Amino acid sequence: MAISAFLFLAALLCSVLYIVHKVHRNRKRAQVLLQQLPSFRALPSLPVLGSAHLFLDTTPDGTLRTIVNCHRRYGKNLLMQELCNDFKLLTCDPRVIEQVLQAKTIVKSNFYHFLQPWLGRSSVVSSGERWHNLRKVTNPAFHYNMLQDFLPTIETQAAILVRKLVQHVDGPDLDVYEPLQYFAMDIICETAMGVRLACQSNPRVQFVQDSEELVDLIYKRIFNPLLASDLVYACTRAGRRAKATVRSIHQFTRSVICERMKHMQDVPVSRESERRSTFMDLLLQTRLAGDELLSDDDIRGEVNTFMFAGHETVTSCLAFALYHLSRNAHVQQRLYDEIVSVYGSATEPVALTYATLTELKYTELVIRETLRMNPTVPMIGRLAAGDMVIDGVTIPTGTEIMINIYVMHNDPHLYPDADQFRPERFLEDLQPYSYLPFSTGVRSCIGQRFAMLEMKTALVKLLSRFRFVPCEEENALQVKANLTLKPFRGSFVKLVDRSMHYDV
Repeated sequence: MAISAFLFLAALLCSVLYIVHKVHRNRKRAQVLLQQLPSFRALPSLPVLGSAHLFLDTTPDGTLRTIVNCHRRYGKNLLMQELCNDFKLLTCDPRVIEQVLQAKTIVKSNFYHFLQPWLGRSSVVSSGERWHNLRKVTNPAFHYNMLQDFLPTIETQAAILVRKLVQHVDGPDLDVYEPLQYFAMDIICETAMGVRLACQSNPRVQFVQDSEELVDLIYKRIFNPLLASDLVYACTRAGRRAKATVRSIHQFTRSVICERMKHMQDVPVSRESERRSTFMDLLLQTRLAGDELLSDDDIRGEVNTFMFAGHETVTSCLAFALYHLSRNAHVQQRLYDEIVSVYGSATEPVALTYATLTELKYTELVIRETLRMNPTVPMIGRLAAGDMVIDGVTIPTGTEIMINIYVMHNDPHLYPDADQFRPERFLEDLQPYSYLPFSTGVRSCIGQRFAMLEMKTALVKLLSRFRFVPCEEENALQVKANLTLKPFRGSFVKLVDRSMHYDV
């Protein structure tokens, strides 16, 4: 008994000494780096706990609000300490961001590891040669010719959306987020996956609900240092819920893949030209050809990535755009006037083509301004791999750098009257690296042209039929962040039928 007690005390003492040593080492390393980088400032921190006490607000919008307040109070470039005083750098400074993103070796931050049970080794998580090979396989899915083929599907789903919203004309405040979510889900499934789910007709698709819950769980884990360990997380209630949700998502994704494979096998080789190729087809063809690049799990990870990103990003941007248009009547009128100038005054515009959609220059400015105020991805991360230099200082290998896009896009020093919805600001030159809604460089979003096509089509259809007016003040917009930025409690507007010839 005495020996067991002694061993326990010895182990406890060793653990305490190890923690003390690690805390001392990390705090010293942080101090040295801060001396080398005078443009960075340390957030208040405690021994062992680091800056965790600043992030006690775990409400859906609490973490985002805390980060915004930290930048406003302490500056654009911050050093934040975590458990045992490990540290990471936070920045919303375009000058610093440019240097970070120009590092030759691109490695994602450690928190992307939390995505692996869900997304596997997909293009979002992977780096280096594997990422280049994956991008080579998927790039053709977003070629100009493919985008043209997608347009009829997008237009059809937009028409269904309009019919669903007509019943809310002259009614109370409407949260447009959910109908837009199922609209976007139908499009990404049919165009990229080749599978029709009819979510707009049969809402409450489990994949959508599971994805929303999972990203919320992952985001909370990022800012809770006690849950960084996979072993510890698996023993928590949140970890068990995340595991169950991932299992449900994988079951759904497997069913989508199996359905598409069956369809591919049912089409004779002589008639393959009749079947429109999709993003999933490219993955499956690579796998069926015996290419060792993609395993079955890899295909599932890519499908999960594109199904989530393909509906989540478009949904949020359109929901935010309609809200801002409802509160800026002059912007809405100018947007409507552009639509009329291109398509005529019909309430149901016809002959949407890739060429005519590219003529909608002001519409594109509206989307860009929406993504400035409400960037779909509020924060991205990079990991120093030995060749990252900031202000002449080589950042220690393994250091995480978090790029706060949301704070930068709403910085009044970069965007005068940043709280005002003013699309015309994009007619002026911007500071380099100050606008990153789709990231930039080789790791920029592969689907950004597809998303722009989808959003333009939706706005043409919606603005041609409806006038959007402000909701009641109790439903004013609030935002929250998990892995993406989205409305908190909804994005509310009122609908008026344009065919009634109301003046804006």
